[in-house]
Amino acid sequence: MRILVSNDDGIFSPGIKALGLAMRALGEVYVVAPDVEQSAVGHGITVRRPLRFKHTASAGFGEIPAYRVDGTPADCVVLGVHLLGRPDLVVSGINIGVNLGLDLTHSGTVAAALEGTSLGIPSIAFSLDTSEELNFAHAAEWAVRIAKKVAEEGLPKGVLLNVNFPAGAPRGLRVTRLSTHRFEDRVVERLDPEGRPYYWIAGTPVGEEEEGTDLWAVRRGYVSLTPVSLDFTAEDFLPELARWAEKL
Repeated sequence: MRILVSNDDGIFSPGIKALGLAMRALGEVYVVAPDVEQSAVGHGITVRRPLRFKHTASAGFGEIPAYRVDGTPADCVVLGVHLLGRPDLVVSGINIGVNLGLDLTHSGTVAAALEGTSLGIPSIAFSLDTSEELNFAHAAEWAVRIAKKVAEEGLPKGVLLNVNFPAGAPRGLRVTRLSTHRFEDRVVERLDPEGRPYYWIAGTPVGEEEEGTDLWAVRRGYVSLTPVSLDFTAEDFLPELARWAEKL
C-alpha cells in the first residue's frame, strides 16, 4: 500500500513526523506538506502563481521521501498525487489542536483529506487535542489502527473520516456526528507605527457538548470517528425548496 501523508501545520511539525513514521507499519510512505504553517486556510487551491516542490531531507523522516510545497494543504495533495503517483490512502495530520464541528470549513488538515477524497482516494484527517505537553504516541498508534481498517474495508465514494484524539491516553473510540463546535469571531483593531489601522481576526471556541457528537466524545477522553460527506446537499430541504421554486 502507498500512503501519502500531509498536514497544515507544516512539514517540520512533530505531528506529521509522528504520523509519517507510524504509517510505515502499513506500507510505502511519502510526505508532501506545506513549507510553513497553513492552519485555517480551508480548501484553497493556488491558481494565480506557480508552486515550488522541493525534496526536504532535514525534516526528520529518515528514509521516507519528504517534499515541501509553498502552498496550501490541498495543493500538497494535488502535487503529491500528480508528481509522485496515485496513493492508495491519504492521511492528514496529526494536527496540533482539534478539528471539530464547524471547524471543518476552514481546517487545512481536513482540506487535505477532502482533496484526497475528491480525487477518489480513501482519506483520513487526524487531529489531537492540545495539552501542556504534546504527546503523539497514543494518537499515532490509533491512527495506524484506523488507517489499517480503512485499507481493509474501504470508504464510500465521497466520504472521508475526520478523527480527533483527546489529550492523553484515550478511553476508547466513539463513532460520532459533527457538533456545533465553532469559533465565535471577534475583530481586534490596532494601529501600525504610522497610525494606520490594521485588524486581527480572533475567536473563542464555543459549542454544545451534545451526546453522540465529536466534541462530546473528545471532552470525555474518547477518540471521535466522524464520517464526513463531500455532498453538502440539504436533502431534507429539497421538497420545501421545490415548493418555493414553483412560485418564482
